[in-house]
Amino acid sequence: MRRLLIAILVLALAGGGGWWWFAIRKPADTAAASGGRGGRPDTIPVVVAAAQRRDVPVWLDGLGTVQASATVTVKPQADGNLVEVRFHEGQDVRAGDVLARIDPRTYQAALDQAAAKKAQDQANLANARVDLARYTKLAATAYTSAQQADTQKSLVAQLEAQVAQDQAQVDTAKAQLSYTTITAPMDGRTGMRQVDQGNLVHASDPNGIVVITTLQPISVVFTLPQQQLADVAAAQARGTPEVLALPQGGTENPAGAAAPIDTGTLSVLDNQVDPTTGTIKLKATFPNAGLKLWPGAFVTVRLRVDTRKDAITVPPVAVQRGPQGSYVYVVGDDMLASRRMVNVAYETMRTSVIASGVQPGEKVVVDGAARLSDKMKVTLVQPAGSAPDAPGAKPRDPKAPETASRRGSSGAS
Repeated sequence: MRRLLIAILVLALAGGGGWWWFAIRKPADTAAASGGRGGRPDTIPVVVAAAQRRDVPVWLDGLGTVQASATVTVKPQADGNLVEVRFHEGQDVRAGDVLARIDPRTYQAALDQAAAKKAQDQANLANARVDLARYTKLAATAYTSAQQADTQKSLVAQLEAQVAQDQAQVDTAKAQLSYTTITAPMDGRTGMRQVDQGNLVHASDPNGIVVITTLQPISVVFTLPQQQLADVAAAQARGTPEVLALPQGGTENPAGAAAPIDTGTLSVLDNQVDPTTGTIKLKATFPNAGLKLWPGAFVTVRLRVDTRKDAITVPPVAVQRGPQGSYVYVVGDDMLASRRMVNVAYETMRTSVIASGVQPGEKVVVDGAARLSDKMKVTLVQPAGSAPDAPGAKPRDPKAPETASRRGSSGAS
């Protein structure tokens, strides 16, 4: 019996000691090791940036297709054998330059025939006019009848009409002969030749001889959502909006904006919204001095519709999203991070325009916000790879976690 009581007492003491160790001693040691605050450190290392006031351009992005400002398919206007081709593929030509020639002999013969017929009728007309003058005098002295004089007058009128008809035939033959010399109708660049010298060409040929396009200036047609129509119309009313052409997919990224291919202006805002897609069509004109824009290519188009003057800006990574809206953490002189609700008026990949909630010069957290809560103590550190530039700022610990989120949006400043 005594042994049983001793065993029970030993087990009770062991259980009580284990309960004391796991329930009281170990949590206290863990809290002491972690620095208090329920397992969280006393201060959180963060990277901050100052809110700045500056002008921010407002851009609208769309996908565009490059189009030649003018395109002409050069087709023969006369049938015949192509006896000469005087251009090279890809050659720059001026309006009036001779591109090709068609065998002109049959058309020259038609012109000569029409001219000969006109000369014959003119001779008959001259003789009829002399007879009319003679019959008119004889009729006046009663040596011939008035009817004969009237008949001669009618003959003169008929021959005059015949000569006028002959002149029309001559003009038609001259026009047909001129069509045998094919000239450039405008300045531009020739494409690939559609027919070679020696072939028989016809005015009804669908492909023509060559296509000429005007590359300087050049146009880009692009679309935007109909919700942006008011902004575009307002920008056009203020003047000529600036347009940038960038490589496809070359919108701004966190490292910087892609270099534009060319800079132009908005020239046309279509007069209706496409009801099937809910978009508006626009056309921009670019000088294309370097010939970097080519018809048929796809480009990213950026249209500048406004400039926000003296706007308060912060880096986009400083803006956090929550159930109640957007907010930032503002670090005061007491090194406490305060959660501040903000109204984001416009946002790009590199800039967020704050309409309310932040004042210029205030420091907002751009790295480390995921570990923060309201009124938490923080320590300022420098981004990795940069030298300290603020009094009291510590170099960033390489082992500190990267907690800043990267969020993208359309447009760029």
